[in-house]
Amino acid sequence: MDLLKELKENFGYRAFRRGQQEVIESVLSGSDTLAMLPTGTGKSLCFQLSGYLLEGQVIIVSPLLSLMQDQVEQMKVKREKKAIAINSFLSFPEKKRALERLHAFKFIFISPEMLSNPDIREAVENLDVSLFVIDEAHCISQWGPDFRPHYLLLGEIRKGLGNPAVLALTATATKEVRDDIKNVLHFKEHNEIVYSVDRRNITLTVEKVDTHQGKINKLIDYAASLTGPGVIYFSSRRLAEELASLLREKGIENVTHYHGGMEQEERILIQQQFLTNKLRIICATSAFGMGINKENIRFIIHFHFSSSLEAYLQEIGRAGRDGNESAAIVLFTEQDLSLPLHLMEGELPFDHQIEGFVNLHESKSADELYSALQLSESQYRFLDHYVHDYSGNDPARQSQKIKQLRDERLRYKKEKLVSMVKWMHADSCRREGILRYFDEKMEDRPADCCDICGFEVKNLHTYETAAEVIPELDWEKRLEKILMG
Repeated sequence: MDLLKELKENFGYRAFRRGQQEVIESVLSGSDTLAMLPTGTGKSLCFQLSGYLLEGQVIIVSPLLSLMQDQVEQMKVKREKKAIAINSFLSFPEKKRALERLHAFKFIFISPEMLSNPDIREAVENLDVSLFVIDEAHCISQWGPDFRPHYLLLGEIRKGLGNPAVLALTATATKEVRDDIKNVLHFKEHNEIVYSVDRRNITLTVEKVDTHQGKINKLIDYAASLTGPGVIYFSSRRLAEELASLLREKGIENVTHYHGGMEQEERILIQQQFLTNKLRIICATSAFGMGINKENIRFIIHFHFSSSLEAYLQEIGRAGRDGNESAAIVLFTEQDLSLPLHLMEGELPFDHQIEGFVNLHESKSADELYSALQLSESQYRFLDHYVHDYSGNDPARQSQKIKQLRDERLRYKKEKLVSMVKWMHADSCRREGILRYFDEKMEDRPADCCDICGFEVKNLHTYETAAEVIPELDWEKRLEKILMG
């Protein structure tokens, strides 16, 4: 089979990106495949082209509703009508109609939680599935920062589908995480295709700023002076909106905000405007960028730093997909240290929510539980999975077990946060630090490596700005106090 010819006919491309052909050849041979390809190398093409060349249907398990919806919309733009996302965006009648017609679709995107629904699971088990794709496969692993409990069921779900070939895709997974993925999915004869996490054309810079206002001033300066499209990441939806508005007030054009609380139609419009260069800067939460294939993003700024090195790599990997010089800049104050801890604590249920869920889950609907216990989506997912794991225990024992799991999970996420903070405060090469974290060695340092190695962001400016001198703070004691408090 001439894969280059198929690539040209189906997608209009003349050449594969790094790793794509190797992955597709592995899938077409029928082998289970774990592919770790850097963000920006076009992982979705691996299952789309493979799907066109296989007889049966393709199920793609995806962790984010917005991501799967975006991928379906992009496929429809490219005239692929046989793609559907089974998720909560569908009304009950739409979902019922979709399940009745599921055999008519070639590409079926679905969340692991939705696959756990007995009716949906029965519907997909009646399909002729030739490829079972796990996108963002690091979510499978309990050793990964983005662990999703329902991903642990995917090995059994695969068995119910008749053990089709599996393609597990990720951009950031340590060896420990990759071993976990293969174990959960019951890999047998398989290929592991692992490329370096290093994106050599992205320079890495961390800037310490003494005050919140100083950080805002830096952001305004960079937004005005850096050329090309960029994304600015925030942990707060409110701040993403406020600072997008402030940048416009300062005369910076074609700026808007993006986050998961916006209407789906508005998010799709913003994505299309950004892709077609009608917007230059997006102030966004981490909901933006997954599945967005814009090749000429020149800079990524973190107004709030990521809670793990894995998340940081995912986010900066949206820059420089065309191979040209790009920059990743983290702005932080020592006061920022408490924010990611607050957010990760909020992702997991509190004691009263655990106790309430254990006592109420058999008598209340999901909507009633959400309302009565004021649960977030991530808190509900955690409780819904583990309450069934310990269903044989009395309520007090069941609550205790779930609290222990919650505490273990929080402890692990804190360790990831500490790794991120240590990396930001390091006085040695930043690129080398990331590679070491992923058990890699730097073979050849790029000319524009990082701020520690002498790179200055002003080299990317249209004008120069004066450097700011920040006094050294005792970050280790501050971090210890936050984590122990």
